[in-house]
Amino acid sequence: MSADADVSRQKSSVPVEHLDYDYIEKCRDAKYLEKILRVLRSGNEGIYPHLIKFCESHLEKMNPRSRALRKEMPEVTAASLPEDEWSQIAHELKTWEEETKNTETSLKHQSMFDDLEKDKMPPVRGSKCFAALSKSSAPKERKNPSKSALPRDYREWDKFDVEKECDKIDENVLTNDSPSILNTGRSKIKTQVDASLLSQQEKLLLANREKHKGNEAFRAHDYEEAVAYYSRSLSILPTVAVYNNRAQAEINLKQWHSAMRDCQQVLDVEPGNKKALLRRAAIYNHMGNFQMASEDLKMVLREEPHNTTATQLLSKIEKMMSEYQPGQQRQGKKILIQEVEEETDNIYEEKQKQQTACSVQPSQPVGGEESSAAPAERGDMGNAQKKPHGRGDGGPHSESINSHHGSWRSRGGNSDKYKVTQESKEKVANGSSKRGSTTSAPGDQSGKAASAGNTGETVNLDAPCGALPPPLSRLKNEGNLLFKNGQFADSLEKYSLAIQGYTESGINSPEDLCILYSNRAACYLKDGNSQDCIQDCTRALELQPFSLKPLLRRAMAYESLERYQKAYVDYKTVLQIDISVQAAHDSVNRITKLLIEQDGPEWREKLPDIPLVPLSAQQHRREEPPSAEVLQARAEKAARDAERRAEVRFSALKQEGNDFVKKGQYQDALGKYTECLKLKPDECAIYTNRALCYLKLERFTEAKQDCDAALKLEPTNKKAFYRRALANKGLKDYLACSSDLQEVLQQDPNVQEAEKELEEVTVLLRQSLANASQAKPRKTVPITEVDDDEEAMGVSDSASSCRENVTINLQPTSAYDFSQSLNAARCSGNTAACAKLLASTAPEMLPQYLSTQLDGHTVSFIMQALDSHLLEKDPNLVYQHLNHLHTADRFSVVLMLLEKDERRHMTQLFEHLSAVESTEFTKNNVQNLANKYI
Repeated sequence: MSADADVSRQKSSVPVEHLDYDYIEKCRDAKYLEKILRVLRSGNEGIYPHLIKFCESHLEKMNPRSRALRKEMPEVTAASLPEDEWSQIAHELKTWEEETKNTETSLKHQSMFDDLEKDKMPPVRGSKCFAALSKSSAPKERKNPSKSALPRDYREWDKFDVEKECDKIDENVLTNDSPSILNTGRSKIKTQVDASLLSQQEKLLLANREKHKGNEAFRAHDYEEAVAYYSRSLSILPTVAVYNNRAQAEINLKQWHSAMRDCQQVLDVEPGNKKALLRRAAIYNHMGNFQMASEDLKMVLREEPHNTTATQLLSKIEKMMSEYQPGQQRQGKKILIQEVEEETDNIYEEKQKQQTACSVQPSQPVGGEESSAAPAERGDMGNAQKKPHGRGDGGPHSESINSHHGSWRSRGGNSDKYKVTQESKEKVANGSSKRGSTTSAPGDQSGKAASAGNTGETVNLDAPCGALPPPLSRLKNEGNLLFKNGQFADSLEKYSLAIQGYTESGINSPEDLCILYSNRAACYLKDGNSQDCIQDCTRALELQPFSLKPLLRRAMAYESLERYQKAYVDYKTVLQIDISVQAAHDSVNRITKLLIEQDGPEWREKLPDIPLVPLSAQQHRREEPPSAEVLQARAEKAARDAERRAEVRFSALKQEGNDFVKKGQYQDALGKYTECLKLKPDECAIYTNRALCYLKLERFTEAKQDCDAALKLEPTNKKAFYRRALANKGLKDYLACSSDLQEVLQQDPNVQEAEKELEEVTVLLRQSLANASQAKPRKTVPITEVDDDEEAMGVSDSASSCRENVTINLQPTSAYDFSQSLNAARCSGNTAACAKLLASTAPEMLPQYLSTQLDGHTVSFIMQALDSHLLEKDPNLVYQHLNHLHTADRFSVVLMLLEKDERRHMTQLFEHLSAVESTEFTKNNVQNLANKYI
């Protein structure tokens, strides 16, 4: 290898062993892969095109934006292009050069200001001001210096007001120049990442990377970008931490509903998550739902009594609750609001009978599917779905009918009178206005109630309205009350203030904004301003498509302006939503006659397209039972959602358990791992982790059980073998411990901990065997051979029992029978009987029979019987027995414990067997077999 290659590899710190297909495929470090790619491209270690392509493709999977993947494009020259293409390029360049020269020549003979004197100059930087150049402007003033302004006298300078002149200049600039148009747009970050082809480890890595990007954007106060990156992380692998982070970023962006959904996601998985509770309390506080915010904060303080953030926010909320709920309001009296028929846009008679009076109720929490509100909110100056209009009921429909007789032919009226004054804008904060007829004086004890018309009822003007803050809720309730009293201009001003306050507060509640626009449109409609009514209804429908009231009001406004085609389309859309609206039926019939008179028989062909209302927006239609496919889809979706929640919960519990283990809190980690197994009982890693906790707590029996469960799931799990060995060591089952440790070393010989444990356990095993032999010394029992007639002559009981022990069953059918026969032969030292027993036993059954009682003395006795009796008669059978004997359980452990004389008997047997000539085995076969014993 050259010296340059050594220097290059030292600089890049890439060993030559890493320039390999297997290593590159297993490598997960993108930076290191770039180093490997640079070394391969350099050619110092040789040219390997296929290996370079393989490395590039693997790096592209890891990091598609890696700089190492960028390839330089050489400059195009005449030699690299075909002759025809190059000649065409040269011709085009020459033509361009000639045109440029001709243009330059013509400009030299033409005055620069010829065109500018005729036309206005274009605007500068988005300004709409044009500077017109005239022939009588600056150049002529220079030619007539006598007509220029004379300098001021010193006495005039004394009277000169500099500040006044500067104000005039500033005023002119402000009135004449429009603001510059800045391009603040930037490419939108995709919030979804397709990670379906990634492994779980790759998903975790990529999700953490996106989360860190979101954290950086959050620290830079770029909350929109932070939300985008957090959303990308959640699309890869949802975690509780990222949901919490995104909720905080959305709170900073005042996206309250989105933040509430994220907090709810966290609390579904971890009901006691303190961060989620704190952030949900902040959202409830902003929405005016102080009771729910107080409950969340109290839950946090029960877990952390010294949490300063929760304590300060709770005290603030309790103070606000005491301000918004005076003593008179705490006695639980219900305030009834009666809806008067003449003051509402009634359509349904049946609903009007069912809803003559409603009690004020607080709104539901912001994170649910629907939000209920007080009747002052849902009334929207009267429900547009209650009773069909008659011709004299005072509703909007009667006004639209009368409009054909001259009252609404003003085409919208003057909208200047509806503009909100600056004085009114300043009163948004306290929700008050200059009209004292609807609000009470500050000193009045019932300052939050007002009279509802002439009925003598009181209306709670501070009743919550959806997600609107209390000041905006009060403005809306005041507008509703003024509308019922027939004060449409005053009501319109309240709704305008509420809409402006909504925009400035930055809240995100399209439902509430749609209601405000719809209410203001009703005021415009009542006052004859049909054009503004149409604009507000259109805005409301943009927020909530196919909303019934805005559609009906816009249809009435179109009809009043004699735009019958558009009115017809809106009425037909209303009937698609709810076919029981009688007023829409009447209007359609009436407008149909007018359109026939106006456009003739082909009037339908001239109509705009009628939108198709989706089934979800239709009302009063028969609900059909869902089909089997729909039910199956719902069940699958529910199962996927449950699986996703379980996965998030499992990941969180596992991470908490791992954190407890790192801190040494094994009892707490034990609980977390137990909860993990309830969610996923087939997760092998959890069993081994919990076994570690049991070992640390010296609960060896439970640790062994967990290791057994892990080995059932993964029979080759190295951690399970090692930890079961430690559990067996704690239970003083040194033989089983030694077997497990040998299994670990067989899988990975480089595990030093297993080697040390095996040496220690071997010493302990020998000590335990020695202690056992000393505690129970062997007794020598004399055995004498007797004739059959000795029994009649009075043989002693001991001799009789000994003879019974020598009795050998040469046809064992189970491991128990074999062990009894072998023990009988070994007790008497009868190697001939042992040889007969082995001759009648199949070699492949020998490991199974010996698995329960294998020890060093038994192996040595079998070797002596094979050598002294069976080798001469049937050497092939001896070879077969030896070939199967070493596969018995724990044979390797027993082999380590053999004494010197026992090993000598084994060596002699293999020497004698190698000297035998046989057709079934060779001398090399015997030598290879001996290596497994000696």
